[in-house]
Amino acid sequence: MTTGTTQQDHDFARRGAENQARLTGDLSDSYDFIVCGAGSSGSVVARRLAENGAASVLLIEAGGSDEVAAVLEPGLWPTNLGSERDWNFVAEPNPHLNGRSLPMSMGKGLGGGSSINVMVWARGHRSDWDYFAKEAGDERWGYQAALDTYRRIENWQGTPDPDYRGTGGPVWVQPAKEPNPLAHAMLDAAGELGIPTFDSPNGRMMDGDGGAAISDMLVRDGKRHSLFRAYVHPVLDRPNLAVLTGATVLRIIIAGKRATGVEIERDGRRHTITARHETVLSLGAIQTPRVLMHSGIGDEAELKRVGLLVVQHLPGVGRNLQDHVSFGCTWEFVEPIAPRNSGSEATLYWKSRPELESPDLLFCQVEFPVPSERTAAFGVPEHGWTMFAGLARPASRGRLRLRSADPHAPLEIDANMLSDPIDLQAAIKCVELCRELGNAQAFRPLVKREVMPGNLSGGAMEDYIRDAAVTYWHQTCTAKMGRDALSVVDASLKVYGIEGLRIADGSIMPRVSTGNTQAPCAVIGERAADMLREAHRV
Repeated sequence: MTTGTTQQDHDFARRGAENQARLTGDLSDSYDFIVCGAGSSGSVVARRLAENGAASVLLIEAGGSDEVAAVLEPGLWPTNLGSERDWNFVAEPNPHLNGRSLPMSMGKGLGGGSSINVMVWARGHRSDWDYFAKEAGDERWGYQAALDTYRRIENWQGTPDPDYRGTGGPVWVQPAKEPNPLAHAMLDAAGELGIPTFDSPNGRMMDGDGGAAISDMLVRDGKRHSLFRAYVHPVLDRPNLAVLTGATVLRIIIAGKRATGVEIERDGRRHTITARHETVLSLGAIQTPRVLMHSGIGDEAELKRVGLLVVQHLPGVGRNLQDHVSFGCTWEFVEPIAPRNSGSEATLYWKSRPELESPDLLFCQVEFPVPSERTAAFGVPEHGWTMFAGLARPASRGRLRLRSADPHAPLEIDANMLSDPIDLQAAIKCVELCRELGNAQAFRPLVKREVMPGNLSGGAMEDYIRDAAVTYWHQTCTAKMGRDALSVVDASLKVYGIEGLRIADGSIMPRVSTGNTQAPCAVIGERAADMLREAHRV
């Protein structure tokens, strides 16, 4: 990077900061659009709406700045977990995980999850988007439409592939740079097992049975390129986009059956802000249902149980919770190998059963040990790596419930992982395939020994899986799009029964996408913005 470019960046950052200080220091009582949440979808919606200079946009974020090393330095992402940039949600004790309560980290700050995650860019499988279209009854959610959107938003830095990749968009996507030997070993191990390898996980690999590839990452010039950085940061100097941090959305203000704005809390004081056109919830799969329920939108019996007034009976709010659950298998190095990039540079998708229509297992190598609090008892090597693998298409479903009418009270999160017996059987296949990969010839020059789980079977293997299970941090599906009784939004992302309110985040997925969720959330944001601009001619 040249000195001139650095100075330009510095000058822009100063202008943007000064502009935002003015806009948020003299906050208006009313905006055309209010977008709640500056994460992987909300950042997209706010940017696209603000591209029309005649539209005033307020982007509200509960967390703070992303100008910290833990966010910007790719290798430091684990230090965000449990920090002030994490909502620090914790699930209820789960009998299917031997009574364990899992931390359910979600991003809190500019960029949301895209500022604390592993930076993997994964578009999902063809079948995901076709399923979305079927549930919504709208082909604009189908695979071809999603692929067109991906090509429009990507600035792909790898081998040209015009059928699948775009080069002129805001999102800088690149293959992991100079990957660790572990990443190449994983691809070679896949080849030993007859699993095909590809140049990229976001080309034809995810049209069929799956395969293995070096991961695509949101890293630019050695720094995290979050979706806030891609979409909102370049337009912080615009006079029509205010980005308000440190502001928690408590509820949607509803007059009759129309959302008219939001009530927020900032610095201990409550404020009401009006949306002249629409309000968009992009708070993620835990906070979005929470705000809906505290606004009187949800299951009638649940709302009445805690003494909330019912505005719209939608029994699906908070139901259908899905997440990718992982089971780490660990090996010790022959000699220490320092992590590179994000410390996770290769990915693999495959089937637990050959008759499945698409991959149901998700694998990535992590270049350091990742035990659970239970499996650490096996002994964690000082120098080792983990095959972080799990269920890409879980059958288990969880649920969120209110504890009280207090909007500050934490939700009851019943993640319910492994409650469906099908998931346990797939998990066994997953761990068996992990062991085959990690013990393949390709890893032998790098690996001293398998630390865990070892050659387990029967009840011992099931216990290991229940003790090893951790989240992939892909919580989704709690305000799903569709046409059945549990659907919360329609194909236009409008909340059923309420005018002027849409949802644009991972909670609208009818089922969790196959792989990391930030790329599908970007597409959801783009679709929401398209529909809003069309509806309001902006």
